[in-house]
Amino acid sequence: MHQNPKIKLLYITNGIKGPAGLERVLSVKASYLADELGYEVHILTLNNNGAVPFYEFSTNIIYHDVSVSGNPFRYIKSYLGGIKTAVKQIQPDIILVCDDGLKGFFLPILLRKPCSMLYERHVSKIIELGEVPSFFTRVKIGFKFFVMNQLAKTFDRFVVLTEDNLKEWNGKNVVVISNPLSFYPEQSSTLVNKNVIAVGKQGYQKGYDRLLNSWRMVVDQFPDWTLSIYGSFEASGDLVNQCKRLKIENSVSFYEPVQHIENKFLESSIFVFSSRFEGFGMVLIEAMACGVPCVSYDCPCGPNSIIADGEDGFLVENGDESTFALRILDLIKDNDLRVRMGNKAKNNVKRYLPQHILVQWDTLFKELSV
Repeated sequence: MHQNPKIKLLYITNGIKGPAGLERVLSVKASYLADELGYEVHILTLNNNGAVPFYEFSTNIIYHDVSVSGNPFRYIKSYLGGIKTAVKQIQPDIILVCDDGLKGFFLPILLRKPCSMLYERHVSKIIELGEVPSFFTRVKIGFKFFVMNQLAKTFDRFVVLTEDNLKEWNGKNVVVISNPLSFYPEQSSTLVNKNVIAVGKQGYQKGYDRLLNSWRMVVDQFPDWTLSIYGSFEASGDLVNQCKRLKIENSVSFYEPVQHIENKFLESSIFVFSSRFEGFGMVLIEAMACGVPCVSYDCPCGPNSIIADGEDGFLVENGDESTFALRILDLIKDNDLRVRMGNKAKNNVKRYLPQHILVQWDTLFKELSV
């Protein structure tokens, strides 16, 4: 592979110790760039305080941390001061901002753009709006997005994950580069275990309330099948009580996030994706890499660019709980269909392998380093 030993990359992110998708993607990209493509990779975090990352990062990566605290004025002052010190020390060729909040948008101005700068957008705008935003929310978020759109143009490139995301930004510097797969095991699920799996933190966005309603219909016909949900618990959620109300508590289990989720995919026969909206759908491509067919809502943004409906999985109109249940039932009833879709899913998802996605980043970095 082409080596780029002189190109220094600096990722600026909030943290790498959590189990979220952004951290997982960064672990894959940064490690591949450092180990396989020969980049000098630095990661700057906020208040990491030496915490061990949830996901595995390359030992070739160089870490920096900024401590920020106090009132907004002190927070911003220490945040900006810490970043300026790190930039002066590292002398990066390219800075990549991975911060889905507002503060990261100001960095080209605040740092006076010491080198080429890219912004990585990992979420869709609809995530902040919610499904039925109030008038006040629409006004507040609308103004915030107006500011973001203007600031986005100050970056050399503004990278989004899907074609749907591309429509949310109006700058000429916006490009699409999808997330890479975090794993692609040689083996596939046998698809014989009577278990359906869902992965993602509990909360309104992931739509587990909708999933449980659909599962009620599934369990009526196949009480010996189980549903396993992996993801951070949300105290305000009412999912356990919902299971009791629906009388499905014996067939549904909730688990905290696990580091090697691929092992759980390989033990499952169907993956369900009930999100109301998404930024991409990382767990979709991970399930497919394990040869597990998926049933997903056709929500914005991501699933319709990942799943070929009826070929390697099913796409269901967003919110249609009855059809969602029927598609799960289709896969439960027809073992040949499960196997056929699982095989196609594993093959079709190869386009997200790191060697295919990271070559796009490599090309982009070379363009900006000329």
